[in-house]
Formats: sequence, C-alpha cells, structure tokens
Amino acid sequence: MRTTITALIAAAAGAALVLAGCGTDSAGTSSTSGASTSAVESQAQFNDADVAFLEGMYPHHAQAVEMADMVAGHTDNADVVALAAAIKSAQQPEMDRMTTWLQQWGRPVPTFDMSGMHGMNHGDGMMSADQMDALTALTGTEFDRQWLTMMIEHHEGAIDMANTELADGENPEVKQMATGIVTAQQKEIADMQAELG
Repeated sequence: MRTTITALIAAAAGAALVLAGCGTDSAGTSSTSGASTSAVESQAQFNDADVAFLEGMYPHHAQAVEMADMVAGHTDNADVVALAAAIKSAQQPEMDRMTTWLQQWGRPVPTFDMSGMHGMNHGDGMMSADQMDALTALTGTEFDRQWLTMMIEHHEGAIDMANTELADGENPEVKQMATGIVTAQQKEIADMQAELG
C-alpha cells in the first residue's frame, strides 16, 4: 500500500503540473497571433454545464481539502496521512483553476460554508455538517475507517459530477480537468477500498 500511495502522490503532483500548464500566461508572448487567438477562443468557449460543474465542484473540492486537513492529530496511519496529502495537493490547484475560469467568464466564485449543511443528505457525495462533526470526534482506527468510507462516497460524487461535465460541457480545458478528476479519483477509491480491506 505504501508504494501505491507514493505513486499516487507522484501522480497527483504530475496532474497539478499538467493542469497548471492548461492556463494561458498573460505575461508571456505568443509566437503567432493564431496561437494567441485560439487560446482566447478556448477561454471564451463555455456553456451552462461548464459553469454548473465549476460552481459545484469548487465547494466539493473545498470539503475534500477540509477532510484532508482533519487527518493530522486524528490518526498515525501513514497510508491515510499520505492519501490525505495527495488529495489536498491535487485538489487545491484545481480549485485555483476553477476560480480563474469563473472570473474570466464574469461569474462569481462560490464559497464553502458547512453551517447550512446540518442534517442534509447530498447526492453529490458532500458530507453534512453533522457527519463532519462526528468524524472530528473520532481518533485512531475508528477515524481511519470512517474517514476512508466518507472519502470514498465523496469521490464517487465527484466522479458523477465530472462525468456530467464530460457529457454536457463545452470548454475543452474544463473537460480536460473533469477527465483528470475521474482518472485520479477512481484510482484513489481503489486505494481506499484496499486500505479498508
């Protein structure tokens, strides 16, 4: 499992670098006006499905990062600690890209607030505030098992959202991110299921 987690961290770092390269460098110069024009057209090409995906995935990622941050102080399981670090290192840069796209398109950037989520049942894998509070109260192997179970459900919701974007979205960069989310999170689900035994 440790080798798998190490490979996962390397893959997440690589994905973050690839996604960072997806944007345009406004400070740089283009060798041809055609390349510059196609980049601008790519940024301008979007539909309601692209916007809905980004507006939904941003708080979804924010909750995953919050769950990853919970690991410190709740478990000494090196595999869970490494997995949480990999999730955070992959999803934080994706949140930055989502912010950039929404701002470029003149759309507000969503916020993440757990206070209004008490008792709610979310079909997109989002955890309620009550579930998050219950997780915070656990430590050791009880925390590990519940954290892995919740993160699997959370990832399954993200994959469903990404597949909807792939079916209905228009922007090629956003669809590329959705493809990366499906690939990375399917791998992480398999690793978490293996950790659960």
